Amino acid sequence: MSNSLLEFFTAMDNQGGVIVKDAPKFDLDLYIQNYRGRTRFDRLLLIGQSSVALCVEALKAAVAEAKRGRDTHRYKEAVESLRQAAPSEPEARLDQAWLSTTELANENEKARLSVELKGYKNNLLKESIRMGHEDLAKFLESIGDLNMATESFSKMRPDISTLKQLIDVGRHLVRVAIQRREWGMISPHLAKMSLGGSFPEDEKVLQPYLRIATGIAFLGMEKYQEAASNFLSVDPTIPSSTYNEIASRNDVAIYGGLLALATMDRKELQAQVLDNSPFRVFLELEPHIRKAVTYFVNGRYSACIETLEAYRTDYLLDIYLQKHISTIYAKIRSKCIVQYLIPFSCVSLDTMNKAFGSPEEPIEEELAAMIQAGILDARINIIDRLVTTVRVDPRSKMQAEALESAERYERQAIDQLRRMGIVAADLELRGGKKMGVHSLSMVSDQGLGGDEMVS
Repeated sequence: MSNSLLEFFTAMDNQGGVIVKDAPKFDLDLYIQNYRGRTRFDRLLLIGQSSVALCVEALKAAVAEAKRGRDTHRYKEAVESLRQAAPSEPEARLDQAWLSTTELANENEKARLSVELKGYKNNLLKESIRMGHEDLAKFLESIGDLNMATESFSKMRPDISTLKQLIDVGRHLVRVAIQRREWGMISPHLAKMSLGGSFPEDEKVLQPYLRIATGIAFLGMEKYQEAASNFLSVDPTIPSSTYNEIASRNDVAIYGGLLALATMDRKELQAQVLDNSPFRVFLELEPHIRKAVTYFVNGRYSACIETLEAYRTDYLLDIYLQKHISTIYAKIRSKCIVQYLIPFSCVSLDTMNKAFGSPEEPIEEELAAMIQAGILDARINIIDRLVTTVRVDPRSKMQAEALESAERYERQAIDQLRRMGIVAADLELRGGKKMGVHSLSMVSDQGLGGDEMVS
């Protein structure tokens, strides 16, 4: 590694970035061809700022991608990163002529679109006003002014007259919200796009986009189970061109498979992943994900972990997974360890280390952390080097559940008797509560003395 590259990644590490030292398994050119739109630059820049092996190649591609657009801020960011990592590269120097020309053209285009929109508003042409807002919003998005783009896209809503226009506005707002990482705003935008089954053909075409965008939003909010359900239900018959501005078909397989492994048990994995015919179409693109799920379902937990670890580098270079991959992998690993111990009452630490540990990271500390977190119900015997699972006596468990049911029934019976007494005394319960006690009011003409009040 050159000195400049070392200094670049040292700086990125100090800023809290994720540094991936190993080379990924994917080919960068083939990988980026799966996407269109502004996500291409986002992915290239992330790879360039994270992958030691692909840094220069990805940053040069990011510079070229930026110059194909009109976002000068992105171009400057890519060039600056490349200048720090590889200052000798020709692309590491700013193209001042291109910058000046593009910035001037952007100013003129923004002024032209603003004047056109103002004219449409003066003439009260509803359809023209909608199109004027859309043209201006797309332009603002293209130059990286996402705040104003969101505002302009939102202004299209009052002038919508067809179902297609409603869907288009929703897609624009969702796309910008994903770029801004505003995960909480995606669901409201998607809800306004939902057709509710009234137009089945249009809904079928729109279904993958809705599911994938919802899944990405839940992933961003760390709601992994909800995200998995959405990715597992994507329709594979719809072309990827309808959603590849946010994700690819390979991404659907990876996100769905990993999140399912992290949140579902073996029966659910069998039913919702391996036996899910539509999702198997996506899994064919990422056979190692199918293999990992199969290993888990068949009880080959160490093989499942090894398969996933071989692709950790690739997933650390994904714009949506990078911040979550350590948590997702930890959940999968914990599940594997718990499932591994279920058939046994006692397992030696040496056996556990052979299956899940490594010379650098013995299993003992991980098991202790799982026990403290309540994930694993077991005890560790350091002297004899044994892990003993805590077994619950089925008879004692059944007796405890029976006693709890009896106590619950008794409480309900007393409550019913109390209510019957209140009704018999011609009293009623008001809805309001004060200090946890229901207030009572008379409904008969005869009053009650202090000694006659019902408690």
